[in-house]
Amino acid sequence: MTGTERLLRDIATEVHYTRDLIGRDALDPRVMAAMAQVQRDAFVPADERVYAYANGPLPIGWGQTISQPFIVALMTDLLGCGPQARVLEVGTGSGYQTAVLSRVVAQVWSVEIIPDLAATAHRRLAELGYANVETRQGDGYLGWPEQAPFDGILVTAAASRVPPPLVEQLKPGGRLVLPVGEPHGRQELLVLDKDRDGKLRARSILPVAFVPLTRAAPRSPPSEDDDT
Repeated sequence: MTGTERLLRDIATEVHYTRDLIGRDALDPRVMAAMAQVQRDAFVPADERVYAYANGPLPIGWGQTISQPFIVALMTDLLGCGPQARVLEVGTGSGYQTAVLSRVVAQVWSVEIIPDLAATAHRRLAELGYANVETRQGDGYLGWPEQAPFDGILVTAAASRVPPPLVEQLKPGGRLVLPVGEPHGRQELLVLDKDRDGKLRARSILPVAFVPLTRAAPRSPPSEDDDT
């Protein structure tokens, strides 16, 4: 059995065990095909590649992780976007979730706040031929307003509350999937649907554990001693 085959088997097993929470017995075949196509070992550090196809998170440096494959597949499935969808990802990380999304939607825009991770993911995704992905370094809490509205938004780090800019940038009829909660405290994976009138309906899927959503440091106002 190959690493990819083991990964798909483990995802299917997790879906079976959590079916009462996630409300499904199997994930969308398009999502499972994307998980089979994207080689996870290309997105982890060299010293972690022996574990690339294990069903668990792995460190990628700078205090960040590449998510558990089951969670990547589940969040992609929950987003529920069709092949013509335009999607925003907050938290590019290694680019793995980005790559999976790119195989099920038309275009992905992804924002990463850590400069080194943003640069590495940009280069990796380009070298691997993910042509329908655009990345940039910045504060993902603020989204990517120039490209809004989005059919779907997926956040790969836990916010203490739902970021209002992301809700604003979500198209009516769109869906936002994100973990919400405190670092080292209770977190839950939420799905928020925005109706045609702009109202949100939220539902909790299952408890999760994500790194916290990092914000850019606020700019200090100029002091009276600064040159003008």
